[in-house]
Amino acid sequence: MAARKGKKVLGDKAKGGGAGWGPGVGWVNGHHQENGMENMTLFEVVKMGKSATQSVVDDWIEAYKHDRDIALLDLINFFIQCSGCKGAVSGEMFRHMQNSEIIRKMTEEFDEDSGDYPLTLSGPQWKKFRISFCDFIAVLVRQCQYSIIYDEYMMDTVISLLTGLSDSQVRAFRHTSTLAAMKLMTALVNVALNLSINMDNTQRQYEAERNKVIAKRANEGWSSCCKSEKELQENQDEIENMMNAIFKGVFVHRYRDAIAEIRAVCIEEIGVWMKLYSDAFLNDSYLKYVGWTMHDKQGEVRLKCLTALQGLYYNRELGTRLELFTSRFKDRIVSMTLDKEYDVAVQAIKLLTLVLQSSDEVLTAEDCESVYHLVYSAHRPIAVSAGEFLFKKLFSHRGPEEEGLPRRGRQSLNGSLIKTTVFFFLESELHEHGAYLVDSLWDCGSELLKDWETMISLLLDEPMPGEEGMNRQETALVEIMLCAIRQACECHPPVGRGTGKRVLTAKEKKTQLDDRTRVTEMFAVALPLLLAKYCVDIDKVTNLLQIPKYFDLDIYTTGRLEKHLDALLRQIWEVVDKHTDTEVLEACSTTYHYLCNEEFTIYNRVDITRSQLLDELVDKFSRLLEDFLQEGEEPDDDDAYQVLSTLKKITAFHNAHDLSKWDLFTSNYRLLNTGLQNGDMPEQIVVQAMQCTHYIILWHLAKGDMVTLRKQMRAFCLMCQRYLNSINTAVKEQAFTILCDLLMIFSHQIMSSGREQLEPLVYTPDSTLQAELLNFILDQVFIDQDDDNNSTDGQHDDEAGKIEALHKRRNLLAAYCKLIIYNIVEINTGADIFKQYMRYYNDYGDIIKETMSKTRQIDKTQCAKTLVLSLQKLFNEMLSELGCNIDRSTSAFCGIKELARRFSLTFGLDQLKTREAIAMLHKDGIEFAFKEPSPQGEGGPPLNLAFLDILSEFSSKLIRQDKRTVHMYLERFMTFQMALQREDCWLPLISYRNSLQAGGDDDTMSVISGISSRGSTIRSKKPKPVTAAKRKLPEGDSTDAVWMNCEQNVQTPVMMPSPHLTSTVLRDPKKMRPENKQHPHQPVPPQTQEQHHHHQANRLGSQLAYPSFADMFLCVLHSRRSSGLMEDDEQPIVEDVMMSSEDINEGMDFDTMDIDLPASKNRRERTELKPDYFDPSSIMDDSVGNSLFVKRRYFFLFKI
Repeated sequence: MAARKGKKVLGDKAKGGGAGWGPGVGWVNGHHQENGMENMTLFEVVKMGKSATQSVVDDWIEAYKHDRDIALLDLINFFIQCSGCKGAVSGEMFRHMQNSEIIRKMTEEFDEDSGDYPLTLSGPQWKKFRISFCDFIAVLVRQCQYSIIYDEYMMDTVISLLTGLSDSQVRAFRHTSTLAAMKLMTALVNVALNLSINMDNTQRQYEAERNKVIAKRANEGWSSCCKSEKELQENQDEIENMMNAIFKGVFVHRYRDAIAEIRAVCIEEIGVWMKLYSDAFLNDSYLKYVGWTMHDKQGEVRLKCLTALQGLYYNRELGTRLELFTSRFKDRIVSMTLDKEYDVAVQAIKLLTLVLQSSDEVLTAEDCESVYHLVYSAHRPIAVSAGEFLFKKLFSHRGPEEEGLPRRGRQSLNGSLIKTTVFFFLESELHEHGAYLVDSLWDCGSELLKDWETMISLLLDEPMPGEEGMNRQETALVEIMLCAIRQACECHPPVGRGTGKRVLTAKEKKTQLDDRTRVTEMFAVALPLLLAKYCVDIDKVTNLLQIPKYFDLDIYTTGRLEKHLDALLRQIWEVVDKHTDTEVLEACSTTYHYLCNEEFTIYNRVDITRSQLLDELVDKFSRLLEDFLQEGEEPDDDDAYQVLSTLKKITAFHNAHDLSKWDLFTSNYRLLNTGLQNGDMPEQIVVQAMQCTHYIILWHLAKGDMVTLRKQMRAFCLMCQRYLNSINTAVKEQAFTILCDLLMIFSHQIMSSGREQLEPLVYTPDSTLQAELLNFILDQVFIDQDDDNNSTDGQHDDEAGKIEALHKRRNLLAAYCKLIIYNIVEINTGADIFKQYMRYYNDYGDIIKETMSKTRQIDKTQCAKTLVLSLQKLFNEMLSELGCNIDRSTSAFCGIKELARRFSLTFGLDQLKTREAIAMLHKDGIEFAFKEPSPQGEGGPPLNLAFLDILSEFSSKLIRQDKRTVHMYLERFMTFQMALQREDCWLPLISYRNSLQAGGDDDTMSVISGISSRGSTIRSKKPKPVTAAKRKLPEGDSTDAVWMNCEQNVQTPVMMPSPHLTSTVLRDPKKMRPENKQHPHQPVPPQTQEQHHHHQANRLGSQLAYPSFADMFLCVLHSRRSSGLMEDDEQPIVEDVMMSSEDINEGMDFDTMDIDLPASKNRRERTELKPDYFDPSSIMDDSVGNSLFVKRRYFFLFKI
């Protein structure tokens, strides 16, 4: 259908793109007339969306009936303008030119400065335009379906044009025409579907007439049926020809286009065709395209494949037609559940859920298991989709034996489903997160998870025969029950899922209140019974004791449930009495804290019970302590256990309750002091005593008792400092952690926000304490994994134990780094931390890097000095190990140099912000390099000279002026003989000097932040003319004058604007780069520049006295910032480089178009083209075959 059939020759009316006709029609001079006020093109009407699409189409149909050539010309220009082309097809072009010639002509009308076109533009207006564009095509076909589309002119012309445009190298043409062709195809599918229905009706009517007796048969009805059937058959054949032309001319080529959006359009529409007209399209000939494209590299295309298939699998009647496709591509769909694009993974799981509903036998057990574990995914949409799949698989199928089960209770249907959930949870051995499982099942199975009555029955009722020994299942059920209660009462996902608490709707709030009331009424009665049954089980009791915090405590009074409250308090008391586990005791303390709320009437009842419990614990502790510390008697293990267990209970309650009235500080301090004196105190008693005393200090701070607090806090800090030298690791770790916390709390920042009255409480660590804290970190944190003897329970080979030990060490390091960040300890103490950055990068790299970043924000200069100090420490350590003769190729030296490079990268690209810090870093490095004399005597290199090689890693961070300043400072330490040395031992000095002198020739970083250049390393060095106003020096400023003279002897590159490439058409390289003429901005040869700068430096060195480094640096800073002194250098330097065509192709990222080449040319001409950026083998399955497209032929077209 490439040729237009029966095209009418245009007369005078067609000249100029269209002529006018009568005012009764809604078009004037080829433009739509709206309210008689303004004339707009068809594109403008659709773009503005002011008119209803129906009326716009009706007006166009009237114009087509009046003069179909002019109306069709307007429709052609509509497609051209929708592609973003500024040109228009004239009547002359339409009459005499073929489609390919018209498209070539329109290609030249594109705006080369922009690759945007309506379908890619953002904003609400253009989103509406896309919708209006698609609606226009659908309405146009629907309104023309009874006559115009069969005239063998309009549809032939449109399909021929869209087919040609879809084969264009211009992305805009290809994208717009493909979308139009696909929507046109969808509209034709609807027409074909209507024709099929009419054919069936006519066939039934024909059969009914034919079955009548000839005498009773109506001749008119018989002939009418025959005529209608013939006409419908002809129309159907015509529609089929149109659809075949679009499918073979557009879809088959564009479904694997280089542009993902185009491929997505094709796959989306073929899904619509198969769903609308399944009899014609739902077969393997069309399904294969969707299956192949599921291997596409772009997520949006894979997503369209899945959504298209969902529409098919949703209809169970189509299941039999999809059997072969499912067997062929099922594995691919299952693998897409792990897609890197979350949206694709979610839709893949939903598709598998539909497959599961259509047939239970399609998915194997392995397929289902690959989806099951996704219920623990951190991405909530994936987890919810997997939860729905799990729910459908395990809970949706009921056997006949389950129909007669009761609704509630142990033997109910829900009881069986809850048991299934528990077994699934236990079988997921890699996951122990009940909250995640509950959250995944909540949207589809909340009714089951909120059946707490059945759960209580399963826990309290006597087990049935064969259900004995279910302790592990009961523990899991208690955890799931607690997670379901939390989900119902808090209405937000667990930690790690979701971005935070969302605002609940009124309906959700009502559901939340109702669930909370049900939880309170149900568990207020059941919880004491559950605690009584599982009193000795640590895991169950810990979870059960968290349930009261979700209670509505008013119900205890309004529901007259006080007796159940008393029963709960008794059970908690019994739990405290029986347990010494810290987790259980803290759960009891938290429960008491929640119940002791003064806003509720039950407060007095709970407070009395709490006071009685604490009185008993304190009295018991005091009595045991006296016996334990009694002189002359050595306590036995039983006494130590009694003291420890009681102290653990007091400590757990002191965490949430104020026990100040019992004066526990004296007892604990006495216990700690005795432990220091005797040295035989059990470590757990010391640890608990320190923790309890820490809580005492914090409660005093909350109450504001200044005098007592200051005295006790300082005494306790000294006690912890003494325990830092303990031989027991657990005691040292506890002392270190508490000291870090107290130093943070009582630092100088305690006086901020108008709290100057707290100044007496400020506690600043002295140098001894700082050194002890640092030594603890070096001894306990920076150790090898194999040397760590502190893993839990001595399980050195246990992977979980190693992870736990590493987590503990990370916490210790983070606690000390916080002291550095908040300036509580000296910043330079961080040098011993920073030097470990490379060696322990995997374990602590993130902590050390963040510490460096924060210290740089506090004081850039001090941070830089600390970094160079850390390098100096490593250098000294290397000297002590390897001796004075340093081999710079050793791994130790290379490691220090690599660390310096890493440190250099942390300073970023904005050199002006770190200018002073980098300069001071070089100053300290130079002084260190020349600090020690040569071990070889006079004439030999200084001992630390090799450090200059390490220091050269920071030279690139110096701007040009500072490089000269640092070089002058370096020469203060150099003798004349040093400058002449060329032996290997002097290479660090030579390389460092070269890195400083290179600034005049290759200063690639002296650019103001935000200005950068791409693609070249050559710089323009043409000096800018200096005006008198710019170079006028202030009188009396001799130092500035000296430096100004130095500056004037150095050529400063001027600001050159980047060349603006207005076209991608390449010029002749010979014209771009003359061979015999020097470019006006060609740089001076490096040898000449080196000689020039060397001469200038020698001349200045002989005439000027060297100022101090600080004076020199401040002088340069002043000249940099002063008005009129260094304005040339204030301007950023950019590159002005002429490139050959090859350089442009490599350096610039030109996005070019695809071309359709004949199959025979694909391989032959590939060597003449740029590398193919769309390799079909990398996007499609191997069965797809070779692509029809090769990229990068023309450079004057638009972005892909």
